[in-house]
Amino acid sequence: MLSVHVPNSFMQRRSFLRGAGIVTIAVAGGGVWRAYDQGVFSIGQGPACEPWQHWPHTAAEGPLGLVRAALLAASPHNTQPWLFKLSSSRIELYIDTQRNVGALDPYLREEHIGIGCALENLLLAAAANGYSANVSLFPGKLGPIPTESVPQLLARIDLAPAKSEESELYQAIPRRHTNRSAYDPHKPVPPDVSAELSRLPADHADVKLSLFTNDADRRKIAQLSSSANTKIYSDPEVQQGTQRWVRTQWSSVQKYRDGLTIDAFGLPPVTSAIAKMMPLWMLQRVAARSADNAYSELMLSAPLIGFIAVRDRYDRAQCLAAGRIWQRTHLLATARGLAARPDNEAVEMVDHQRALGQPAAVLASLNEITGDPDWQPTFVFIMGYPTLPAHASPRRSVEEVVFA
Repeated sequence: MLSVHVPNSFMQRRSFLRGAGIVTIAVAGGGVWRAYDQGVFSIGQGPACEPWQHWPHTAAEGPLGLVRAALLAASPHNTQPWLFKLSSSRIELYIDTQRNVGALDPYLREEHIGIGCALENLLLAAAANGYSANVSLFPGKLGPIPTESVPQLLARIDLAPAKSEESELYQAIPRRHTNRSAYDPHKPVPPDVSAELSRLPADHADVKLSLFTNDADRRKIAQLSSSANTKIYSDPEVQQGTQRWVRTQWSSVQKYRDGLTIDAFGLPPVTSAIAKMMPLWMLQRVAARSADNAYSELMLSAPLIGFIAVRDRYDRAQCLAAGRIWQRTHLLATARGLAARPDNEAVEMVDHQRALGQPAAVLASLNEITGDPDWQPTFVFIMGYPTLPAHASPRRSVEEVVFA
């Protein structure tokens, strides 16, 4: 998902839970039963996590097996906005426009990036399972969120038999998880990995990947992102549009199989267990106590910050291409033992100011950092070595995303 407000706050509020007294309170008065009901002892289990465990064993399913890989891709707030229509030699990829985060993504730019992530997983799976894939995109410009939700066809993938080519990126698909914990600031990304990352957009002329590792650039980006995070989430419409994708109850995780869960917040195990047993109002109060500089501190724990830029931020095909590059980037990081996560508030603020008719102040700031206004940043991420493991996010079943 591509970014979220509440988890950033929780990741900086571990200290309030350190006291043994709070742990005791959490266990007392039937707390053990609540812990069981809230999935404290069931991380990575239940129907919502089954797609992560079963997809590699589906080679005989044909195109349906490729969809099982696609639905494990990244998406904003884990909205999973994809739908698929299948035949024996073709897959059509649609966007479900009702699965959106509202005012945070007023042009569905990030949802289209999520569709690009799914497309990349699907193509990696096609090559690994003995298909050549010819992709046809349906061009267009992004506009406001449609009032009526009708699936929109974005890509058609025609399949033909071919020699199987299983790549390391394909093998990383079931291990790729967004890691929202702090990273090790003293362990830089190796230069050879940075060089590999820089080559990832080679087959996409309209996509550029920029990597920032020096302190001055990283601080500018972190300050801009932190300021944007504060401003954009002060809008009640943004809060409303994103809160509906935060799943704090174990039952809702298993029912909806989407959204952001406490397991994905990047908390230490004990803190995560206690957070699961808190009522929602208490979680929100804790989040509100977060220090103003917490967001930038979290970003700066990562030794590398990346921009994915395109020629036209609101071109549909370029959004899909940006999503493909993000998915490749995250899969390569996973294969190299690195962690990564989006930090997209600055780019989201560009959309927000445009939708409200405000001066493009954040866009100007981004252009100052890149030094080239011809390239428009559309995705911001951080990368480094993790201090805590990331957990699998819930996923809808293949039956829920395939339609006739």
